[in-house]
Amino acid sequence: MYFKFTFCPIILLLWASLSFAQNVNVVIHGAASIAKTDDNFVCVTLDWWPAEKCDYNQCPWGKAGILNLDLRYGALINAIKAFNPLRIKVGGSLQDNVVYKVGEVSSCPNFMKREDGLFGFSQGCLSMERWDQLNRFFNHTGVKLTFGLNALFGRNESQTEKGLWIGDWQPQNTRDFMQYTISKGYKVDSYEFGNQLSGSGMGAKVDAKQYGKDVIVLKNLVKELYAHPETQPKVLGPGGFYEEKWFNTFLEVSGQGIVDGLTHHIYNLGPGDDPNMMNKILDPSYLNQVSQTYKGVSDVVNKFRPQLGAWVSESGGALNGGSKDVSRTFADGFWQALIGGNYGLLNATTFVPNPDYYGALLWHRLMRSTVLAVTKESDPDLRVYAHCAKKKPGVSLIFINLSKDRSFNITLSNAKPGDAGKPNYEFVGKQNREEYHLRALTGDIKDDIVCLNDVPMVQTDSEDIPAMDPKLVDASTPISIAAQSIAYVTIRDFEAPACV
Repeated sequence: MYFKFTFCPIILLLWASLSFAQNVNVVIHGAASIAKTDDNFVCVTLDWWPAEKCDYNQCPWGKAGILNLDLRYGALINAIKAFNPLRIKVGGSLQDNVVYKVGEVSSCPNFMKREDGLFGFSQGCLSMERWDQLNRFFNHTGVKLTFGLNALFGRNESQTEKGLWIGDWQPQNTRDFMQYTISKGYKVDSYEFGNQLSGSGMGAKVDAKQYGKDVIVLKNLVKELYAHPETQPKVLGPGGFYEEKWFNTFLEVSGQGIVDGLTHHIYNLGPGDDPNMMNKILDPSYLNQVSQTYKGVSDVVNKFRPQLGAWVSESGGALNGGSKDVSRTFADGFWQALIGGNYGLLNATTFVPNPDYYGALLWHRLMRSTVLAVTKESDPDLRVYAHCAKKKPGVSLIFINLSKDRSFNITLSNAKPGDAGKPNYEFVGKQNREEYHLRALTGDIKDDIVCLNDVPMVQTDSEDIPAMDPKLVDASTPISIAAQSIAYVTIRDFEAPACV
């Protein structure tokens, strides 16, 4: 199979020759951290969708749903274990339509197509036998687990306002589920309350005041059942689209110390059948929208809970399973379900990693939680992010080049502390840089195979993730970022006091 891809470097060199290079100086402000990310910044979802979930004349989920996923596949196991650990959220659109077969619940129905049901499906069920299987899988792969709870249990849809669910949340089924989970010794890092019920909702919504009251009930339940604070799962919410008024009201009602992480979803590319999807992905303004949304959530956090973090618990780019011809290609890496639909990190049938899997894995391996400020000449097609390097000294940067026909030659400067108003100092390294360049195999970003440093990323015969070694580059040369590519660069001898 290997010889099939030996032309990758030649194709890339030919394509690179057609572009022109622009010189850019990037200044890294290493004196102080401007933000912190979670150590498990990369989070992916296992969704509930059955095989009958179809959109845009396609049914891309197959047997990738939580209830029918074959957990024995070596490719799936190895892809998760490579992160060591990977945060996985069990949840998604149908989670508020799931009952847990434990305690007083005796029947366990399968999801069935139903026109008047939530998202077109009847109620479904998680049996404790399946929960046992999932937890054996999570333990084996070292998963850090977030579980999305049914926040509609016990409520009824309003007769006067379509989509609004009213009444108090009934916690008994969740209580029985948690007690079973605790009795088995299963580890849950956090519980997220409901899915896309905030603001205008998606399929269903809950009033902000009511949600605030109910999340207090959930928090008290977690405190009661998990007696030891060090093993007590975090409570997250609301896991939906950000609307300022709704988020403010919810946090005013819930009060201090209830929600441990404020979660929101980002699908700002719109429906997956948009014929303009590729242009949106390459349009920097859509990435800017993400940062503005995150700033709004962060402002609410700072207003009500300075100690809380703003979490993105879903971000698939395009809605309804993603875009058929875009979301599973290299292009989507410029912007995550683990598996399922078109936007999964893994192919829904073969479990072979899609291109953006490798970018996510590099981030997880190279970028520490400490974020550094970066400034550069204004060019929206070149995006640069800097963190302290993981495990060893130095800094790690990610460069994203959205331009179709321009490459960038990057020189670095170090903003020295206490030198306000003075020129920045050009950085001249003495150690070789560690570079990881990601490009589409054929040069077409709609390709579903990615090259790392000109080597195609394909699983080995034993279904292991291929080696992802850096290219060592002379520190005296500029960093070259090809058109429509992504590059991770680690510099071990860059002096950043924030990273000491």
